[in-house]
Parts: sequence; structure tokens; C-alpha cells
Amino acid sequence: MSDNQQNNSTPEYEVEIPGREQLLELVTSNSKPVQFDEFIRHFGLDDERQAIGLKRRLRAMERDGQLIYSKANAYGLPERMDLIKGRIIGHKDGFGFCQTEDGGKDLFIPHHQMYSVLHGDRVLVKTSGKDSRGRTEGRIVRVTEPRDSNIVGRYFVEHDLGIVVPDDGRISQDILIPDADKNGARHGQLVVVEITRRPSRRTSPIGRVSEVLGEHMAPGMEIQVAIREHDIPTEWPTEVDEELKKYSEEVPAEAYEGRKDLRDLPLITIDGEDSRDFDDAVCCVQEEKGWRLWVAIADVSYYVRPDTVLDKAATERGNSVYFPSNVIPMLPEKLSNGLCSLNPDVDRLCMVAEMELGPRGKLKSTEFYPAVMKSHARLTYNKVKKLLDGDEELQQQYQHVMDNVQELERLYNALSAARKRRSAIEFDTQETRFIFNAQRKIESIEPVKRHVAHKIIEECMIMANVASAQLIESDKEVGALFRVHETPADERLNNFRSFLGELGLNLEGGDEPSPKDYATLLEQVKDRQDHELIETMLLRSMQQAVYQPENKGHFGLALKSYAHFTSPIRRYPDLILHRAIKAILRKKKGEEKGLVGAWAYSDKQLDELGVHTSMTERRADDATRQVDEWLKCEFMLDHIGMEFEGVISSVTNFGLFVRLSDYQIDGLIHISNLDNDYYHFDQQKGMLIGENSNSVFRLGDNVKVKVKDVNLDDRKIDLTLLEATSPGGQKRNMPAKGSGKGKRKGQSRGKGGQRKSGNRSSNKGRSKS
Repeated sequence: MSDNQQNNSTPEYEVEIPGREQLLELVTSNSKPVQFDEFIRHFGLDDERQAIGLKRRLRAMERDGQLIYSKANAYGLPERMDLIKGRIIGHKDGFGFCQTEDGGKDLFIPHHQMYSVLHGDRVLVKTSGKDSRGRTEGRIVRVTEPRDSNIVGRYFVEHDLGIVVPDDGRISQDILIPDADKNGARHGQLVVVEITRRPSRRTSPIGRVSEVLGEHMAPGMEIQVAIREHDIPTEWPTEVDEELKKYSEEVPAEAYEGRKDLRDLPLITIDGEDSRDFDDAVCCVQEEKGWRLWVAIADVSYYVRPDTVLDKAATERGNSVYFPSNVIPMLPEKLSNGLCSLNPDVDRLCMVAEMELGPRGKLKSTEFYPAVMKSHARLTYNKVKKLLDGDEELQQQYQHVMDNVQELERLYNALSAARKRRSAIEFDTQETRFIFNAQRKIESIEPVKRHVAHKIIEECMIMANVASAQLIESDKEVGALFRVHETPADERLNNFRSFLGELGLNLEGGDEPSPKDYATLLEQVKDRQDHELIETMLLRSMQQAVYQPENKGHFGLALKSYAHFTSPIRRYPDLILHRAIKAILRKKKGEEKGLVGAWAYSDKQLDELGVHTSMTERRADDATRQVDEWLKCEFMLDHIGMEFEGVISSVTNFGLFVRLSDYQIDGLIHISNLDNDYYHFDQQKGMLIGENSNSVFRLGDNVKVKVKDVNLDDRKIDLTLLEATSPGGQKRNMPAKGSGKGKRKGQSRGKGGQRKSGNRSSNKGRSKS
């Protein structure tokens, strides 16, 4: 909040006026809204400057949604006026929803209510009955916090009038651009617009072009759009360079003090071919009753100290964002690829989890401590696989670490068996990667093959994360953020069960299925043709993992305690955990040596950081997904007219989404592209049924399709159905064109959004791929 809530004396008003808490206390204690004169009398504010300061503060509280100024010229509490705080989520068809702050069910916002707000605005809403579909409608009372005014879109000139069509389909208003504010933008270019006048019920928003990004087909433009559209920070404050100047390219001499010397331990890094920031190194030796495993993690907390400019910048970013062939790092390159990266044959600071594991992979004990290490080899996943497969040339080259590699594999076998015993959910979904040519255009899309080397590192990291979570849980004074994955939600679970029912499958466990029930199902379907689709639907049935200070376990991994310890270069929650571990160690040892960067967070700080870092993770996921969709559409431009095999991945009232088997790309068979018939959508069963032809299209059906069209602006691929086959293998002949009765029930027509300027056609009402 902009002003001090605790003290009455507020420098910004230059006079003594009541704080927000006192004002709220007065309004709360009254049975009716409080008028301005009552505030003056109650607090004895005789000075005219105090009255002016009070009025400003009350207006600020209005903007923050703490108070409502009523038609009776009095200030009341929103909750007593049945007003709901929330955030507007726009829809491409012009209507929207209010995502409530209290976590309640979203309110439906009809078209006419959306004219005066933008996607992302924070608002106060009052419920206004039910719509024809039984949804609770909301009426917007006030915008309490406008969204960031910078919007990315394409600039067009129509009838000598400049407009920008937002790239984000959830913003359905075109933005008018006065000629004096076009900033040199040309027709068709991608631009960033600053809103200078917000929309109203009668007028479109007006803006000025603050930045011209360039031609929308330029290489890398999709990343520039995603960065701005999702407000991902890319610039470092100038003060960061000043803070980094105190560090050279080598570990500071004073940093060695108080640390264990592990430079002779044959620690190795195992990462992808193109990795540049190495968070973790591992070493494993066999013991009489199991193994000893060292997981050494870059000691970022030594360099990134709390409350510095660098720390604040890292907090704002929350995590690194990985785009194809590009990364927006959480830390400056001097740290992420330099001092903090566990590069081979150089001294590096690290935090170590030294774990004792039993012969069946059970964690028996852990010791955490700061250390200095030297990586003995930088291995890739492919090299490790070849080493374990017996590549003699590589084995000779890496003879000095072969014992470590082989022991890691033996440990992995024990940990993998333990994972199966606890019934952790193991997915085998197919991931892909883009192969670019010299012009940064996609040359091909290739599957990413996971093998034993990936799984070795994954299991080692899981053990270190479990050990760190247990340490935090054992201490009652120092907290950190747990990685929490709760049990599946009711509605998603019911939808998933309906989907399985259509395939003749069942998920055991009733209303509260366990990880074992999910693991059993995955085992049953692993050899089916549609197993990837089933795994995808299973993932959709689950809740999203979040960061929070309260431990509620990790459902997917079937673990009671889990935290992120292993990637502080690219995830801020891991850095928080490192600081907390150091604080615990300092408390136990009573000394600072080797524990520079220790920090014990307050409960309030952890609550806020949990919400923030969960948001930045979602932001990164959304941005990378948007770029992937754009690149896939660009790739498919060269495949228009070609035929592909695929599987129906989603059924809606407006058509069928199909995942192309060759590339794992989704396209849409719009209902208008199905053969002529009346089609009915069965939401419960996830089916589209032809009234006359009796054609039934459901999740999991194998299909043959042709690419009809690709729309880059909407990131949408249109397909035409050629042939459909049920999951059981039964081929269904498609009805001849022209049969049926001409209309398609269930077709989503939409209203074309809220385009108030020009008559340029738009496909915003069509679904994106």
C-alpha cells in the first residue's frame, strides 16, 4: 500500500492524519457507512491540511478496494455491500470472468459489462443473478487497479484511422491510435501500446505506440511479443553492475573459510548438450549397507545477498524463462554462467547434501554443509548413456570418473524400485524440440528421448529435495517454501473418470484416489495406442503444483515432504531454501563461517514469496507455451494441404482438437468442417454426435486429417477430417458431403468480440490451437 498503515504521522501528507488501520476500525465498528464529516469529528482533525490529507488517503483506500464510496456520500466496507474483489479474465468472444480473490467460483461477466474494462484489471463486482446457462453473473462496480497499460498488438490503418489489434485474444477491444502517437509504426507491424485513455461503455480505448517491435514474421519476434505480453523483466537495474564489480572471475579468497574441501571428491555434472548453467554435481560411492551420495548445489546465496538490488531483481524475475534457443535468466550472466556455474576444473562454492542411503534406496541420514568443490567432468546425458552402454573410447576418456558413473546407475536402480514401491506417478508423455536453420526458421520437430542418464539425475535431485524439506520441517523457527502438489480437485477428477469410462477404463480409489491408483492405471494403459492421450488427460485432472510455506506433501511423487533445493541459479524458491538451511546451520553451530547469506524469513514474507514465485512460474509457462504455439503454426504453414495421422485430444461444442502424431501439434477440426449434419455436444461423455449420420467423435479416436489453413495471428491450425477410427481399431466411414440437414447445432458463433472501429475481418472468435 502506498502509505503507512501503522503510524499516524505520514511524511507524504506533511500533517498528522489517521492511518488506514484506524480508518478501517472506525468504519468496521459502525453499523452503517461513515460520512466524511464523521471522520473529521471522530479524529478531531481541525487543520484544513489534515482534511485534505484524509481525503487523499480515503481515495487511495478506495483505489485499493478497502473502502467503497456510496451514493449516500459515505464510506463503507465492500464485504458489507456484498461486493466481491477480483481480477478480470477476458475471453476471445467478448465476454469475461471475474476471478475472485477469496478463491470462490468465478463470476461470469457478460459482453456489455466488459466494454469498460480490460483483461487483467482488478475490480469490485456485485452479483446480479444467473444467466441462461445457470452461471452467476457479475456487474462491475469499479476498477480498483487497472492492468499494466502496455499492450502488444498489430498496427493497422483503416480509413485513415490507426488502430492496434491486441495480440492477446483476451483483450477484445481495438485500441485507437491518433496519428501524432503512432511513433513511426507502419501498417501490419507489431507494436507496444501505452493506454492513454481507458475504454468506457461508449468509447474504445485510446493509446500511443511506445515501441515498434517490427514485422510480425521476423525471426525471434514471437519471443519479443511473449516477453512483453507476459511482463517478463529483461533489463537489469544499473546498480546491479555496481554490485557485481566486487566479484572477479574467481572465487573470493575469504569465501573458502569455514567450508569443507571437496575438491578431491570426483563430483561430476550431467546436463543437456546445450546447457550453460550447471546447478548441480553428484558423486556416489558404495558402502557396506548401501550408498553415500553427495549432491553439491551452486552456492548462489553467497553472491546474492538479501535486500540487495541484485536480490530484488532476482525476486522480481522469480525464475529463468527458457524459450527455444533463448533464455531470460534469473541471474546475470556473470553469475549464472560464471561464478555460480559448476564448470569443470575450477573452484566453485557449493551447498552440499551428503546422504546415507540403504540398499533399498531409503534415506537414512543427511548432513548439510557449505563446501568448495571442483567438478571432475562435464558430462551430457548422451555421453553417460554411451558410457553405461560400453562405449570403449568414451570410457577411456572418462576413466577417472567411471566408478562414480557406474555407482550412480546402481543407486538409480534402487531408487527407481523405491519409487515404484511408493507408487509415484510416472509419465511417459512425448516431448519435442525445435531444430532451427541458419535463418532461425524451424527445420524439423524432433522427439526428445529420455533415457537412464536423465533418470539418474532426476532421482538424485529428488533425494536432495526430500532431505532439505525434512530439515526445514524439523526446525520450528526457520521456514522456507515447500513444493506442494495437492490431491486432484473434484470437478477435474469427475471429468477424468467420465473420459476413462468412454474408453472402458476405470480409476480406483473413489472420491480420494491415491497415487497408487493412478500408477496402476498408467501401468494398465502403457501399451495402448492412445496411452499418451490418457496420460495428458490424467495430467489435466491434477492440480498445479505451487510454492507455499505450509507443507501438504507432493501427490504426484507420493512424498510427504518435498522442497526445491537443487536449482538456485534458475529458481528463486531454491535460493530461499538455501538461505534458510544456512540459518539453521548457523543457529546450531553458533558461528558465521561459511554461512554468509543465511537468512530467516518471517511467516508473512514466506506467504508473499510463495504466491509471487508460483505466479512467476505460471507466467514463464504461459509465455513459453505461447512461443511454442506460434512456432508450431509457422512450421505448419509449409504443410498446408498435407495429410497426417492423429488422435482426438479434446472435444468441444465447436469442434474437435486433434494432436498430429508426427509432430505432437494440435489443430482444430471446426464443426463447420465436419460433414453436413446436426451435431450435438455431450459434455459429460466428451463426445460430438451427428444426429442423422450417427457419427460419434470422442476423445482418443484415431483420425486422418488434412491441414486446411494456418492462422499465425491467432496461433490456430485448421484441419479437415478425412477418416476416423475408434480406439478399438474399428474404422468409421465418413458420410458423403451434402448429406444431413445443413445446420450444426452446438456451433459456437460468438459476437466477434467488441470491435468498435473499422470493419476489418477478425478471427478472434475462433479457437486457438
